[in-house]
Amino acid sequence: MKKLILILSLVTGPAFAAGGGNVHLDDVDIDLSDKASLQRGARIFVNYCLSCHSAEFMRYNRMAEDLEIPEEVVEENLMFTTDRIGGLMKTTMPPEDAKKWFGKAPPDLSLIARSRGPEWLYTYMRSFYLDESSPSGWNNTLFEKVAMPHVLYSLQGARNAVFKKDENGVEVFDHYEMVKPGTMLEDEYDEAVRDLTNFLVYVGEPAKMVRYKLGIYVLIFLVILLIPAYLLKKEYFKDVH
Repeated sequence: MKKLILILSLVTGPAFAAGGGNVHLDDVDIDLSDKASLQRGARIFVNYCLSCHSAEFMRYNRMAEDLEIPEEVVEENLMFTTDRIGGLMKTTMPPEDAKKWFGKAPPDLSLIARSRGPEWLYTYMRSFYLDESSPSGWNNTLFEKVAMPHVLYSLQGARNAVFKKDENGVEVFDHYEMVKPGTMLEDEYDEAVRDLTNFLVYVGEPAKMVRYKLGIYVLIFLVILLIPAYLLKKEYFKDVH
């Protein structure tokens, strides 16, 4: 029993440490069949994330094919001028500069949705607040003392986090107060973050979209196969009483 408890603590410990303990994670509607959402998420990722974070397991032409975006549109709007349509989605930021500015190079985001989970990502991108004690000027109620600045602040706006003391005298998060509104309303920003999360889920496992298509054909085949199987069963068992 003690060994089991130790194993569970080792497995879940890092997740709680990085995720901010018992902070509630908000639900998010992930739908890889929603091509419009994935396209909007790709645009947000390229415009706001790719300058620091790579998604180097994804190629631009694969994304164009899966998300039904014409390659010329990808080349004109979703790529750096030095990239090629068959190239990987890599950041242009040199790792040594990133380490100097942020303390360490920002991680690749190819598998972030699989390692953290969609709910974690969705909550994280909606949990930034102003913090003058932080080197970046930002902090996060889900990931305390995070090094990453709030790259989507122009969309969401700048907020303060209000804390209160619980029954044990420990300060816990209570609510946010808007300091400077962004270009989006709250519901619009939540939808934008949902699109970004949806895209990162796709990037983490592009083959899932292929499996969805194959699954439909498999179900159709099984339904068709059911008819001769049923007739064959009746033929075999017609003399059995």
